[in-house]
Amino acid sequence: MNAFVRLCAMMILATMVAGAPAATASASTSTPGHRATATHVGSTAKITVQAIAPEAMQAMPAADPVLVGAGDIAGCASAGDEATAALLDTITGTVFTLGDNAYPSGTAQQFADCYGSSWGRHKARTRPATGNHDYVTAGAAAYFDYFGVAAGEPGKGYYSYNLGAWHIVVLNSNCWAVGGCETNSAQYRWLVADLAANPVTCTLAYWHHPRFSSGPHGNSTAVLPFWQALYAAGADVVLNGHDHDYERFAPQTPDALADPVLGMRQFVVGSGGYSHYATGQPVANSEVRNSNTYGVLKLTLHPASYDWLFVPEAGKTFSDSGSAVCHSVVMPYRASLPLVSMAPLYSFKGTKIEATTPLAKYKTADALNRVVRPTVPPNRLARPWPHNDSNALAAW
Repeated sequence: MNAFVRLCAMMILATMVAGAPAATASASTSTPGHRATATHVGSTAKITVQAIAPEAMQAMPAADPVLVGAGDIAGCASAGDEATAALLDTITGTVFTLGDNAYPSGTAQQFADCYGSSWGRHKARTRPATGNHDYVTAGAAAYFDYFGVAAGEPGKGYYSYNLGAWHIVVLNSNCWAVGGCETNSAQYRWLVADLAANPVTCTLAYWHHPRFSSGPHGNSTAVLPFWQALYAAGADVVLNGHDHDYERFAPQTPDALADPVLGMRQFVVGSGGYSHYATGQPVANSEVRNSNTYGVLKLTLHPASYDWLFVPEAGKTFSDSGSAVCHSVVMPYRASLPLVSMAPLYSFKGTKIEATTPLAKYKTADALNRVVRPTVPPNRLARPWPHNDSNALAAW
C-alpha cells in the first residue's frame, strides 16, 4: 500500500506540472484492489482512492503472457547462469529452456547443484527442452527426473501447451534418442497431428539444435522435417540453442529462402550462461548476432502478434528488440487448411509462387481441401493461397 500512496503522490505532481496555476488537471491509475484519481484545481490537490470489488477485478483484462528463457545454461564452474537467473528474478511469465540445461553431463548431481542453484528457483514455472549434454546421462534420465511432468513423457521429451492465444510446441532434436525426426518417425507424426488439432492464430516451437546458425555447429539438416511441418501449418517463431551465442534471423522458408510474409523467424538463444561461442561468416537471412553477452529472450505473446526483447546480463549493453504479426492475420484461410501439399494448385519457383491450376473454381477452403494431396514434398509446402502471384490472387 505504501508504494500505491507514493504512486498517488507522483500523480499529483504530474497534474500540478501539467496544469497552469488556475487550471484543472486530473490523472488516474489502479493497482490490484484499488483505483485512485488525483485532481489538481488551482492550488488545491486531492486524491480519491476507491476499492475495486473482486468481481470487477476479475473483469479487468489480464496482461498478455510472457515467455522468457535461453539454452545452454548451467555449469558449476560458470557464473553465467547466476547472471541470467538474476534476470529471470525480475521477469514474470513462463520460463523456457532450449536444452543443455546442466553441464557437462546432465547428471542428477549437476541438475541439483549447478542448475538447481540458479535457474532451479524458477523450476515451478519452467517448460524445458532437452539437449545433447542432457543425454550424456543415459536416456536423459536425470533431466526427466528433475523436471517431472513439465518435460513431457519420459523417453520422448516432445509435448505442447497453450499460452494465452498461442500454441507452443516443444520438440526433441536428439533424433537418435527418440526414434528419429524424419517424416516417418513417431515424433514427426505426433507433430503433424498436434498442429492439425490446434489451428490457432499464432504458433511457436522450440528445441535444441538449430536449423540455421552462424555459430560453429552451423545448420542442421536433421530438423528440416520439423521446419517443413511447422512452415506448412503457418507457425510463426522457432527458438533454438546449441550454439552458445545469440542470433536472430529474418523470416524464411525451411530451405533458407527469404519469405517476409509467411516465413518463420528463428532465434538462436544459446546465451543461458555456460560459455560463449564465436560466430563465423553469417549464413543466409541472419540479421543480428552476438557472442559475448549472456542473457535471456523475452517474448510478449499478444493475441495476433508478438514482441521480442533480448535482455542482457548486468553490466552488458547489447540488446535486440522488435515486433511482428502472426501469419494467420495476414493469411486468414491458413488455419482452416490441412497439412498437405498444395502442388496441384501452385508450386514454388525460387521466391515466387506460380499457379499450376486455375483457382477460380476453388472459392472456399473446403473446396481446396478436396483437391490437395496428403503428402508434403520438400519444396512444395501447404499454403492457403498464392500470395506472391497477382494473377492467381485475382482468380481467387
